[in-house]
Amino acid sequence: MTTEPLAPDLAPAEPRPSLGRNLTYGMLDSLGRAIVTGRYEQNPFPTEAQLAQAHGVSRSVTREAVKMLTAKGLLSARPRQGTVVQPASNWNLFDTDVLRWLLERTFSVDLLRQFNQLRVAIEPEAAALAARFGGPLDLRKIDAGLARMVAAEQGQDEPLEADIAFHVAILTASKNPFYRQFHDVVTTALRTSIRFTNRIKGRTASIADHEAVRDAIIARNPDAARRAMRHLIGEVLDLIEHVEGDRDAPATEPSS
Repeated sequence: MTTEPLAPDLAPAEPRPSLGRNLTYGMLDSLGRAIVTGRYEQNPFPTEAQLAQAHGVSRSVTREAVKMLTAKGLLSARPRQGTVVQPASNWNLFDTDVLRWLLERTFSVDLLRQFNQLRVAIEPEAAALAARFGGPLDLRKIDAGLARMVAAEQGQDEPLEADIAFHVAILTASKNPFYRQFHDVVTTALRTSIRFTNRIKGRTASIADHEAVRDAIIARNPDAARRAMRHLIGEVLDLIEHVEGDRDAPATEPSS
């Protein structure tokens, strides 16, 4: 009886990765991160049997994780070729797992800029819709998000979570189901975006800029809400462009 050889990067000498209590999701997370960080760029993707043996799980667990990765656009099964890694252009960037893996790999200013370009195309209109259609409860949640940001300035709340709560409340208040679908994407990606911008600025988000958005929504002024949100995200894009400009600028000779 013969057994399939293990792929070079899955040799028994390596410790098995910890998959946690949910084996299928643990397998999904381990393989997804490995794919996104380029582990299989030069190596063929292992067979189902190789993966099961390397991770110490059943083939049914492996099969389910591979199916989930295929649904996310990271893998595809081809006749006589087996399972292969798909190019990044095929990955579902709106899948929160894929986005999280992308943001966890080597930091990319390009990815951060592209994400905020998406935000500036969506959130200003969401703010305008919130001004038109948001109900009393929606407006209270937006106001509560801002109140949390003010409390965070005084050390009484977590700045990142407060900022996210404000933006998510606006998406929900838009009453547009397509915008509400961005809830998880915004929550996931803002964690990286806000940490980056706050670190560069040396301070937390501008309360005044967020207040301008809140005030316009509560005043039922869609145009003002749109402008205020566009300004808020535009500040982030300007900051990213400034960082890129500093990175690309030629070094200057020290003056004598």
